[in-house]
Amino acid sequence: MDPAPSEPERTAETVNTLNRFPVITLNSLKNKQVIFIFILMSIAAATLFLGLMLRNVRAEQGVLQPGTPVYTYRIIRVYPHDPGAFTQGLIYHGGYLYESTGLHGRSTLRKVELKTGRVLKIRRLARKHFGEGIALHGKKLYQLTWQSKTGFIYDPKTFQRLGEFSYDSEGWGITSNGVHLIMSDGSSKLRFLDPITFRVSRKIEVRDRGKPVSGLNELEYVRGEIYANIWNEGYIARISPDTGKVLGWIDLTGLYDELGDEKERDVLNGIAYDAEKDRLFVTGKFWPKLFEIRLGARDERQNRKRAIH
Repeated sequence: MDPAPSEPERTAETVNTLNRFPVITLNSLKNKQVIFIFILMSIAAATLFLGLMLRNVRAEQGVLQPGTPVYTYRIIRVYPHDPGAFTQGLIYHGGYLYESTGLHGRSTLRKVELKTGRVLKIRRLARKHFGEGIALHGKKLYQLTWQSKTGFIYDPKTFQRLGEFSYDSEGWGITSNGVHLIMSDGSSKLRFLDPITFRVSRKIEVRDRGKPVSGLNELEYVRGEIYANIWNEGYIARISPDTGKVLGWIDLTGLYDELGDEKERDVLNGIAYDAEKDRLFVTGKFWPKLFEIRLGARDERQNRKRAIH
């Protein structure tokens, strides 16, 4: 065994090693401005590292679960959309869009021309009500409010209010399967309501590979499935109305890049389906555009990676 180096040898070796690498010392920082810049750079690097760590944690704990199909999309057409509309509910009926917008003092029910985005008819809610999801069932239009625990029933042609109904939770999204109204409240639960008595006929919990999916927001019934926006996510869940199982995810995170530099844009929210022509429309809160999309094949790469937006 070689003898241990003496103290002078160890010191000289250490100095030679350090000289091979750039060393930042206070002596090299010649003024306070340089020190300040160095501190800012250190903070930025630490913040970036923490952000990446949190992103990885979220990828493990987010809404997507390994093994569940993730579907791509293709943009078919882009239509103008009112950038001042805080979209909470959206449906397509008779060649027009019907939209519910939120925020206290700004909540409305609208009839919108698809091609131009022009508002053809509007009904404003009282300031105390925060508009939420809408659904057409039979010949009536139903609109939820967020925390008022009150829903409104309208004539879709005239927007005349025909009645009200109540519920014991927050109101988020609503759709119809032709038999029941299906309602979300921001949790992982969906309730099926009798459209006459508004009593709960049954409930399902939405789960992806056994994990509850909370934040269920705007809803649309599409080809026997429930499509749901997830609050603050760029994905739509495809849900079995029988079991609550997530059948797949639609990754729409790429749509944010299509919005340009619109500063006021908010999250993805708003799904409408034209059953007659098999057209799917999506938009978001304060988005200046509404997109007609067609679903593509499974994105196998992302299905493995499971990145969260």
